[in-house]
Amino acid sequence: MSHEVNEATAPVPMLHLAGGTPPIIDTELELSAAITQLAQGSGAFAVDAERASGYKYSARAYLIQIKRTGGGLHLIDPISFGPGHHLFQQLSELLQSDEVILHASTQDLPCLRELGISPSLLFDTELGGRLAGLPRVGLGALVESLLNISLAKEHSAVDWSTRPLPQSWLDYAALDVELLVELREKIYTLLQQAGKWEWASEEFASIIAAPPPPARVDPWRRTSGAHKVKRRSQLAVMRALWNIRNEIAQEADISPSRLLSDAAIVALALASSVEPLLNRKHLEKALRPIGLRARWFENSATWISAITDAIALPEDTWPQARAKTDTLPPVKLWRERFPDRYAPLTHARATLDILALELSIPLENLISPEAIRRICWSPPPGATQSVDLEGVTQALLALGARSWQVRLIAPPLAQALLEKEPLLIPEVVQAEGAEGGAQ
Repeated sequence: MSHEVNEATAPVPMLHLAGGTPPIIDTELELSAAITQLAQGSGAFAVDAERASGYKYSARAYLIQIKRTGGGLHLIDPISFGPGHHLFQQLSELLQSDEVILHASTQDLPCLRELGISPSLLFDTELGGRLAGLPRVGLGALVESLLNISLAKEHSAVDWSTRPLPQSWLDYAALDVELLVELREKIYTLLQQAGKWEWASEEFASIIAAPPPPARVDPWRRTSGAHKVKRRSQLAVMRALWNIRNEIAQEADISPSRLLSDAAIVALALASSVEPLLNRKHLEKALRPIGLRARWFENSATWISAITDAIALPEDTWPQARAKTDTLPPVKLWRERFPDRYAPLTHARATLDILALELSIPLENLISPEAIRRICWSPPPGATQSVDLEGVTQALLALGARSWQVRLIAPPLAQALLEKEPLLIPEVVQAEGAEGGAQ
């Protein structure tokens, strides 16, 4: 059944609030008054935050939008107050009194928590839309399909650290929370009708309870295009450039890519073994294939120093070609090298693909593909000899699966672990790059 509105009915554009966009709050007196007004309202809080992704090193919030029925709509400048401000603590206590509605909550929760604002009950409209089986789950797409209203999104990638914030940006930001309560009710109804509300509740609670992600080991290895760098001496250069770029970016609070792109780091690392990059001329030659940007050379002396220092390092201090991680071998190698693990994986994937389709849920929301790979790689003891539902259940839970997922996934996965012959489905190998990591 389609959840789209009648295509013959054109969505009504909403370009600004009917009552006008409220002024930005940047004083304690104004914020205190806003908290009082919100407390006088009722029901859930619609919340959004704007960051300066792509412009700043930090992921801090540069604007917070909050709306509550009967409590008004408020635009708060968090930079005027700073993390841990006592009024943010009051605001957090108020938000914990009811549900908080966020769109793509995992993006906004970290910057809200940095300020001391920590919701305790969540409704995520993006995730709810995914579980409901909606084909498009961006905020604009959901509002259009479920409320028949179109929102302008032209300011979604602007530099929100700009001060003062232009009025058109504030209008855009206010619209992001204006309809969240109504959107939440539509998605909730769809989830209830499909028998998926319990699933969504578990997912939302899991997001709230999730601990901060652990610090990455060797984060420089995540440089885009790093797979092109093979020699250990080149890896040393890539590491040095990434580290000094990160240090400068963090100190100046600027996005690292605005100092030196990942493509530039890889190009310089590859060129470092051909000729020493001892001056700007050589830098330009190495970077010419990827296009020059003048700002990359503002720190040219720093890049040159990092390269020469890395080249001069003793060989035993160069990075290993592969980091010591628990990453599994690429699935494309399983067929030939690990057939006993590949066979159950093909059956598990085929079964779960069908189940996800029947439930109208994206596979990655039904279960993390990484979890399936890990269980097929290291099945519970005895699970390859007989159906071990309890062992598979515990393995899924240990990998972070929620109880609703386990109830659906454990039986077919336990059966798939018994398979000895692989399914001949070429798409199983081709899908490897599109799966992503664990949830």
